[in-house]
Amino acid sequence: MTSKKKLLAIINPISGTHQKSDIPKAVKEVLDSSLYDINICFTEYAGHATLLAKEAVSSDVDCVLSIGGDGTCNEIAKALVHSNTALGIIPMGSGNGLARHLDIPMDVMGALKIVNERNIVSLDYCKANEKLFFCTCGVGFDALVSHRFAEGKHRGGMTYVKKVVTEYLKYKTETYLIVSENGKIKEKAFLIACANASQYGNNAFIAPHANMQDGKIDVTIILPFTPFDIAPMAVQLFTKVIDKNPNIRTFETPYLKIIRENPGIMHIDGEPVEMDKEIEIKCVHNGLKAIVPRENSKKLFIEPIHTAFWEVIDTIKTELDI
Repeated sequence: MTSKKKLLAIINPISGTHQKSDIPKAVKEVLDSSLYDINICFTEYAGHATLLAKEAVSSDVDCVLSIGGDGTCNEIAKALVHSNTALGIIPMGSGNGLARHLDIPMDVMGALKIVNERNIVSLDYCKANEKLFFCTCGVGFDALVSHRFAEGKHRGGMTYVKKVVTEYLKYKTETYLIVSENGKIKEKAFLIACANASQYGNNAFIAPHANMQDGKIDVTIILPFTPFDIAPMAVQLFTKVIDKNPNIRTFETPYLKIIRENPGIMHIDGEPVEMDKEIEIKCVHNGLKAIVPRENSKKLFIEPIHTAFWEVIDTIKTELDI
């Protein structure tokens, strides 16, 4: 008889906008008790998930579930790299970029059923000045917005959009030097996104061709643009074709260095951090084990365009009076 696998479910009670009090019951009801010996705990402070995950690795736990958003995933996953402990994701954050990239269902019950399948694969992760990220990191406008979003009291997609519009109206672009195996680029840029996964979250595909198993970082540079460019760029962002925009530069590389004018904010998986003016970013191939769906049920190309998307466009047009 095969012995049960040890599983630890780590719940972040304050991530996203969802109530978490009923999650332990759902975990126990849906996860197969013949497969797993289940333990559940809640995080109590920033960084707690990392400590709990490290203890799980030391205790030979087979799987750690991240029940929260991309920030919670980051805290847990960075403790699991280069171990035999697999990451499972139950997405309950504001954006859920990593879960969406991996085609993990957005509903709790559906995501828990994926864990029962125990389909484990190896995924890449990345480092920015030795800080680990699994989805995206970036400098420029998206880093500023992540900083403002973190300062706010309210979470959710429309709160994020309003922050984007407000900050856009007063944002000043910077000049960056980018060094990679492809050579040197000096550009005045609105933002530079470095992607391991394809999207920020909420189906906003900043790097639509990113692959978490190719050992490469997908770099997207957005050049300065006018308010009239925003609506078509937003459409392209949500329909996986932003790389076709004339204001976009893209390339792939296993390593790059970004040199900016001054130290300042960047974002790591959507969380703002202070960083030096020189940022070295590299991809570590197949360094993380994760549970993913057996069949990547690829969504229809047009699927991300839904009611919430058109709310975004309407908000942008209203705020900018266009």
